[in-house]
Formats: sequence, C-alpha cells, structure tokens
Amino acid sequence: MRSKWVPGKTPVAVVMISLNEGHNIEAVLQNISGWAQEVFLVDSLSGDDTVEIALRYGVHVIQRPFRNFGDQWNFSLNELPINAPWTMKLDPDERLTNELKSSIHSILEARGCEGVILQRRLWFMGVMLPITQPLLRIWRTGICSFTEVPVNEHPVVLGNIVHAKGFLEHHDSPNLEHWIDKQNQYTSAEAAILYNESKLAYTPKLFGKRLQRRMWMKKNFHKVPGRFFLFFLYNYIIQGAWQAGVVGYIWAKLRSDVMRFIDYKYREMRLIGQYPAKRRYSSGRADDRVKQYK
Repeated sequence: MRSKWVPGKTPVAVVMISLNEGHNIEAVLQNISGWAQEVFLVDSLSGDDTVEIALRYGVHVIQRPFRNFGDQWNFSLNELPINAPWTMKLDPDERLTNELKSSIHSILEARGCEGVILQRRLWFMGVMLPITQPLLRIWRTGICSFTEVPVNEHPVVLGNIVHAKGFLEHHDSPNLEHWIDKQNQYTSAEAAILYNESKLAYTPKLFGKRLQRRMWMKKNFHKVPGRFFLFFLYNYIIQGAWQAGVVGYIWAKLRSDVMRFIDYKYREMRLIGQYPAKRRYSSGRADDRVKQYK
C-alpha cells in the first residue's frame, strides 16, 4: 500500500540510492520523518523488502539498474521531480543527530551558501570510532553534478560552502559478513580503475586540497614500500582508532587489508591481461508499483 510522505519543515529533498537495504531503510526513514520536505529513493532492483518499506513510508520510489555510482547519482539529480530548494545525498546506513538536523535547518533557512559540509562519524561492530570525515552532502537544487566514476563519486558544487554542526552517524554494516561482501565489490571496482587507468574523481595533487591529496595517494599507493603497514599505522595511530580498543584495532587492520586486496586484484588483472567479468549485484525483479528506468 502506498502512503504519502508527511513533509517536514526543513526545505530539503533527501535522495538515496539502494540495493537490498531492507536492514537499514526503516531506521533511516524514521530518522528523517517529520524533518525533510521530500524523500526520494532510486532502487537498483532490490531482492529484499527495501521498496516495500519505502512505499509504506510514502517515499517517492523509482527503480533503475545499477551501472556505477557516478552514473546513478547523476541520473537521480537530473530525472527526479525534486521540488525542494535544497537537495541532500544520504546513504541508507546513515543517521542524523538532532544537533545536525537543527543546524542544517538553520543554514538552509538563512540561504547564505550554495552547499553544506557535514561531519560523518564512523561506527564499526556497534562501536563509535573517533573517526570523522567532512563530506559535502547538501546543495541548492539543480547546481550539483557528480564525478562520473565507478566508486567514490564526489559532488561538484561551485560557490560558498559552509559546515554544519553535529554529526552524521555512519553505521557501515550490520555485521562483518555484510561488510566484507561490500569490500569485495569495492576492491574489485578500485582495482579495475587502476588497471584501466581510468579517470579519478578529482585531479591528483600531493600538495593540493584534501581531496586532491587523497586522489594522489590512491593513484600512487601501489608504489609505496611498506604501504599496508604504514596505512594501518595511519588509521590506528594518527586517525586515533586506538581509542576504540580492540574494535579500533580490527577496523584499522581491515582498512589496510582492503588496500591489500585492491593491490592483489590489480596485479592479478595485469598478470592475466584482463579483469574479471562484471558481476550482477541486482538480485531482484522490477516492482510494478514504481516507475522503471533503463
């Protein structure tokens, strides 16, 4: 049964993309219920109850096969019937604190910027990590486009960007099995980028902006001696994961393992002269209650 989303007072359209997010979708919709003006979901033919739950909450749902993240987000911004003056990118495994909701509302009402950066705080194995990431997640509707890359897509917004107070809580995966499945897909995509020498999300530059430095490291990481141990030390010591005890150690170790698997898969591709056939991660069928796109 379709319901109707009850608009909140914050003039923002929340947009999410999904594939088998039934374990997250109800909690995230409860989190923004009564706050966001509009909510849209672009689903990649989920095989679970993602669409069922979203429709029950009155979310505007469409379905479209997944090609890559940049493509899916650009489609969403160009094709969704967004009426709100502001648009927000939200992942189903993220939650807004009350302080963040209040801060966003005040910033958008003031209309003194073109985009808003949120501080995302990481959770792992049910434990909050002392790790935060500044992410551009809100912009005036119609002015944003995403970098056309398979993974780690970034929004491009020109103009004055401000920072909101509070945290966007990132509950990455419900368990390690789910997390490892996601990393398997992610590392294959990253290895393929290296193998194909594909364009990165941003211009790599060692002494540039934060995102430029990150792209430089991504491009050159496989050349650094002792890179996996150094990356573990960076996450465990410099990023401060040690403060979360054994969970912080596990997170830092697995982060370095992710980089190791990217490296190994890249080397495999070079050895065999090709990359593995693209796997299809959409396991569901089209739902005739929502509009379909190709």
